[in-house]
Amino acid sequence: MNGTFMALRRDPGTALHRQLFMVLRDQISQGIYAHGSAIPNEDELGERFGVSRITVRRAVSDLEQLGLLEKRAGRGTFVCAAPVVPRQQATLSFLDTLDKAARETEVQVLQVESTSAPPTVAARLELVGGEMAVHAVRLRSSHGVPLMVTDAWVPQRVGGHITREALQQRALYEILLAEGVKFGRMVQEVTAVAATPEIARLLKTDIGAPLLRLDRLLYDRRKLPVQHLTIHMTSERSRLLIDTSVSAVNTASAGRIVHDIQIWES
Repeated sequence: MNGTFMALRRDPGTALHRQLFMVLRDQISQGIYAHGSAIPNEDELGERFGVSRITVRRAVSDLEQLGLLEKRAGRGTFVCAAPVVPRQQATLSFLDTLDKAARETEVQVLQVESTSAPPTVAARLELVGGEMAVHAVRLRSSHGVPLMVTDAWVPQRVGGHITREALQQRALYEILLAEGVKFGRMVQEVTAVAATPEIARLLKTDIGAPLLRLDRLLYDRRKLPVQHLTIHMTSERSRLLIDTSVSAVNTASAGRIVHDIQIWES
């Protein structure tokens, strides 16, 4: 790959320095630039990717802030030693996973209101006859670093005690458990989306930056939907870990890929 010209996209979308940041970050993670080795200098990177030195400096600066690169006076810019990542344990139970997320992050409650749900959410929650829902938006961070924006909808019949004050003290699932809800089934979808201006502001990333979007629909043991949750995360700080038992590998519970395409007949 050394010396190969790689043109970045110049149409409206992700800024050039952000594109270069993502390319270099991926190359570091793949070991193309080994830990402890030097990356090409600004002129070489600029020539290779067809960008200015200012663009290169912004991309490298962002990688430095992530702790992936370090500049050494008179020597160049080097890939930092690989951080020690503890091996993930076997999958926790669903409630244990929620408890872990609540304990290891700080929450900022951005919005709580009782209102009519958007048509798609209302359909998924099986809301009928103008039934209201509680809408709660939160930002979860760790040591001041924003990790995910959660957008939850809960039918009013089970979410009557969801308030800003309650969410500041307890996780949403704890409030639902206290209301007598017993979780029975969960359906999740993961997609890639571009950051809207508001989500970008909250996650401190660029408008249009690639995000992971997780949509989760929770049912109780009576097979009634009790929560619709949308989570936005940046792939720079978050990833989705799936640990499936051997018995579930050949079943739908292991997940499947769904293609949404429109076929037009002539």
